Amino acid sequence: MPDRFTAKTALVTGGARGIGAATAERLAAEGARVLLVDLLPEVAETAAALGQPSLAVDLAAADAPARVLAALRAADMLPLDILVNNAGIGGSKPLADSDDALLYRLIDVNLRAVISLTRDLVPHLRQPGGRIVNLSSIFGLTGYPGTVGYAVAKAGIAQFTRQQAGELGPRGITVNAIAPGVVVTPMTETRLKDPVYQRLQVAPIPLERVSQPHEQAAVIAFLASDDAGYVSGAVIPVDGGYTAARHSRAEPLPAKED
Repeated sequence: MPDRFTAKTALVTGGARGIGAATAERLAAEGARVLLVDLLPEVAETAAALGQPSLAVDLAAADAPARVLAALRAADMLPLDILVNNAGIGGSKPLADSDDALLYRLIDVNLRAVISLTRDLVPHLRQPGGRIVNLSSIFGLTGYPGTVGYAVAKAGIAQFTRQQAGELGPRGITVNAIAPGVVVTPMTETRLKDPVYQRLQVAPIPLERVSQPHEQAAVIAFLASDDAGYVSGAVIPVDGGYTAARHSRAEPLPAKED
């Protein structure tokens, strides 16, 4: 594996498990010093396994950006080279069943916290050369019934990415996002057992399989690297072709002949 991030520093939110943990592992494997941040206390264990520092904090809290910045200073990781805004929560319901508390929490964690943290860390990003990678979702690009709070927040992330690419480009900072499709993570375990979800979200994937976290991390690592130095404002679906060409085959493809 190439050492694309030797002597670089990175912050990965939602780093305790799933895509965040896979991203931290990938960046660290390529030489980066990575601060893993998560609401879950298990982030300390995930970080320790990688030999990296960690911080357990609710990113929706008013003092979260200040606490993250203090942790970066304590770890001697400023200026910051890479910011990966991965932290997010699920649990959406149809609009009629969504009270204000649920809607506000989904938008607070999945959108507002990303905006606030990015705003407060931009002055501490390397300029030029800083990289911001946000996590949107195919639900933010195409929608899915019953996910209004989550989908609206993730659509906001996509637009926030485009907006910041324009604002931060003159400083030499690139801003991109990925829009994961169905990924095997603790957040999707219950949904993947739902026959309706299988029919509507899994069966139409052209590659005919769901993603693993390391596949999402690979694209994040590309966007964080110098290889993507002229890519900014992109929202890349990493979804097995779902948003481009959904299908639902009645019969499997015939076996290939040798």
